[in-house]
Amino acid sequence: MLYVEILGNLPSLAEGEVKTLLELASPKFNLAERDYLFLALDADESAFSFLERLGMAHEAGILLFSADSVDELYSKAEALDWGFLEEPFAVRRERMLNCRHDVKDVERTLGGIIAKEGLKVNLRNPKSVIRVYCGEKLWVGVKRIHFDPKGFEKRKAHNRPFFKPISLHPRLSRAMVNLSRAREEVLDPFMGLGGILIEAGLMGIKAYGVDIREDMVEGARGNLEFFGVKDYDLRVGDATKLREIFERSFEAIATDPPYGTSATLAGREREELYRKALESMYDVLNGYLSIAFPVQFDASKVAEKIGFEVLERYYQRVHGSLERYFYVMRV
Repeated sequence: MLYVEILGNLPSLAEGEVKTLLELASPKFNLAERDYLFLALDADESAFSFLERLGMAHEAGILLFSADSVDELYSKAEALDWGFLEEPFAVRRERMLNCRHDVKDVERTLGGIIAKEGLKVNLRNPKSVIRVYCGEKLWVGVKRIHFDPKGFEKRKAHNRPFFKPISLHPRLSRAMVNLSRAREEVLDPFMGLGGILIEAGLMGIKAYGVDIREDMVEGARGNLEFFGVKDYDLRVGDATKLREIFERSFEAIATDPPYGTSATLAGREREELYRKALESMYDVLNGYLSIAFPVQFDASKVAEKIGFEVLERYYQRVHGSLERYFYVMRV
């Protein structure tokens, strides 16, 4: 089995992202158990090639076992052959908000059990990190992937050559691409300055983008190049006329339409723009759509009338004047 530690700011969306990537890896894989922000996955190591795409996660690894008490943890650890570990090793614990066990000595005691097998310890620079998560249960695993927050911070809007102050966080942009089930390509019909497409490109997914403003298209191109994304196709155009722009269909769409001013909405009423854009996306989509809308727009009703099947909806309160839902739909 595997595990993922997800972020706590949007846990339902983060869990949905994990489930989506497991689905892409294999129809046999699924979420086995949840313990606060710890997800136990019924999956094997082949899923890592997809899980490494995660945006809304701290880390992922191999799940060795769980225990209902500290004594049971030590008993299982003593029965386990730790010879598979790469030396040297270290033990780290994570005490989650729902931790109900006394784990103050768990690193030292578990480390001692493992060291008895002749394995070397190095707390500063280990090659293997044993993770103990304390929640309702105790979970023991070996860390395999760390999702470095510094990488995401470097790609925040103000660190791009061209930026607007209001932009999705790179972690959220990446999650939207993942929720769209994109494997080879993704289209963003409201790309702005390309935040979603940067994350897609860094995952090896070809980025297609549209914006009605030529300066935005040029800015997005500069941003993609700045972050080393080369496989893209950006065009000036209207998101309500996608078939005319590309004359083809796409396997996935991920997009964050504008929410407010007449300038960002190109002088059109917001709900009219959203409806026509959804119709246009439906016309060129052969798979899944990941999209955000303000809560005032009844996206489910409009989308279902067009023909979409609405699968998921995740709520986020951004600030006092903006609340939104992230939707996952399919044709």
